[in-house]
Amino acid sequence: MRVLSWNVNGLRASAKKGFRAWLSNSGAEIVGVQEVRARPEQLPEDLRDPDDWHAHFVPAERPGYAGVGLFAARAPDSQLATLGIPRFDVEGRVQLARFGRLTVVNAYFPNGNGRDRDNSRVPYKLDFYRAVFELVQRRRRAGQRVLVMGDFNTAVRELDLARPKQNKNTSGFLKEERDELERWFAAGWLDSFREFEGGGGHYSWWSQRGTARARNVGWRIDYILASPNLRPFLRGAFIQPEVQGSDHAPVGVELDPAVCE
Repeated sequence: MRVLSWNVNGLRASAKKGFRAWLSNSGAEIVGVQEVRARPEQLPEDLRDPDDWHAHFVPAERPGYAGVGLFAARAPDSQLATLGIPRFDVEGRVQLARFGRLTVVNAYFPNGNGRDRDNSRVPYKLDFYRAVFELVQRRRRAGQRVLVMGDFNTAVRELDLARPKQNKNTSGFLKEERDELERWFAAGWLDSFREFEGGGGHYSWWSQRGTARARNVGWRIDYILASPNLRPFLRGAFIQPEVQGSDHAPVGVELDPAVCE
């Protein structure tokens, strides 16, 4: 059972670059997308209401900003599109879908940069991390097997970006941001990719300036985290850097289908 996550950097733009063909050929049961940057009615019909997928979108109130979407081969047993905290919910950053005992949380974590690249949004970002953490911990305590996937906008360890020393004061690699994700790991959450790959040089985002992607000068900021009770069902994890259409690459996991039972 394949689950994929991709920050598409604008779903309408990505659709013009082959997103629909990628989705059809993905082999996935569940696909979460972030930074949709469109309301559902603004999307092409074959994405808004595709014949072969159950699609659900959570847009931001602000036009052309943020937003998440989920495509599923089977209808979820239940869905949630809110954290219940207005200052987060207006930005359309999280959705939750349950498939039997498997809960999938698709989230677009904020960037800490303000309008002037001044790290002024870091407190908001950290509060969002904590709110999502509380949500998924409740699901975990209820006995659900939980996947939290999306663009986390933070590289946790030096191994996760090409130039850690140059980015110590950059949002996405600030100590307080990294500490917040380390708190998840200390609580038992699994970085699915690191369950299978311990080496460096594996990134999911590259700056669009210059030739960063061609030179693989990137950051690994897109994750699929798994609750500890999911470990027996993990069969693989991967990044698809060859897939174009966004400044991010899709990331994915392979699960035993029994995870839903």
